[in-house]
Amino acid sequence: MAKFLLKRIFMGIFVLLGTSILIFTIARVVPGDVATIALGSRASEAAKETLRQEMNLYDPLPVQYVKWLGRVVQGDFGNSFITKRAVVDDVVQFFPATLELILLTGVLIVGGSFILGILAAKHKNTWIDGIIRIFSYIGVALPAFVVGVLLLLLFGYVVPVIPVLGRLSSSMAPPTHITGLFVLDGLLTGQFSVAWDAFLHLLLPALSLAIGPIVQDARVLRSSMVDNSTREYMAVSTGHGLPGGVLTKKYLLRPSATSAVTVIGMDFASLLGNAFLVEKIFNWPGISRYGINAMLNKDLNAICAVVLIIGVLFFIVNLAVDLIIAALDPRMRIGGK
Repeated sequence: MAKFLLKRIFMGIFVLLGTSILIFTIARVVPGDVATIALGSRASEAAKETLRQEMNLYDPLPVQYVKWLGRVVQGDFGNSFITKRAVVDDVVQFFPATLELILLTGVLIVGGSFILGILAAKHKNTWIDGIIRIFSYIGVALPAFVVGVLLLLLFGYVVPVIPVLGRLSSSMAPPTHITGLFVLDGLLTGQFSVAWDAFLHLLLPALSLAIGPIVQDARVLRSSMVDNSTREYMAVSTGHGLPGGVLTKKYLLRPSATSAVTVIGMDFASLLGNAFLVEKIFNWPGISRYGINAMLNKDLNAICAVVLIIGVLFFIVNLAVDLIIAALDPRMRIGGK
């Protein structure tokens, strides 16, 4: 397992290094003068020259990258051209909101997909399986932002029982800062009313992001379970008189979960990059919306930071998925032999 883990970490670091080279190169070779793009055509020449010096634009591109990477390793992404603050300060402010959102979304995806997948497999080719299949078609066809708009209209105007905008109600003050996650900070500091209000504000954005992956991953799990139920080892286990619950949990669900876990992991990792429209709809002050605004305004330092954060999240999730699959299937950690 240690060798397996080290191999995955090495591969992940290599991918992150390649990602940093790619995003840095794209940010530097865009047509036109980088300083003019960043500051605008109306900026003074002195301001542009100062920025060129700060970004080492007169050095060869490899030298620029090495200097930039050295600063990034120390946590310095430079200043945002839009907010006029250090990009790290912006990330510290906006990232916890998105992290809280995708964590709840991940819980909904895992719980919902496994419940629906097991139900569909257990009652295959029945009306229960048919209903889940219909919902899966609808969920896959509807993008997350369309689901978000529908939920916003439903709970914002038709049945206004759940708050729909922002992270907290206007009458609530944010909890004492510990992690930046309002629900967790509210629980840790005993501000339970704030934690509950923050949780209610999380529900609709999280559901918007989770519905599509839930039904899609449920179908993956269902197909895997149905396929594995016809294997010889299941027939032998059934012939030995093992109870149905033991058969499902120990002998059917465990090998069937590997494909579902892989897809769920990719869905979870992609949430950080795909949440910007949902954050915009629900006025959620997250890093995804910050990243899109940076791209629209050509804020190169902020763009590099957001892309690298997404790359790091993919690395962490991929590593966690590999470890989970290795625990579920020992063949993975011994190279398939």
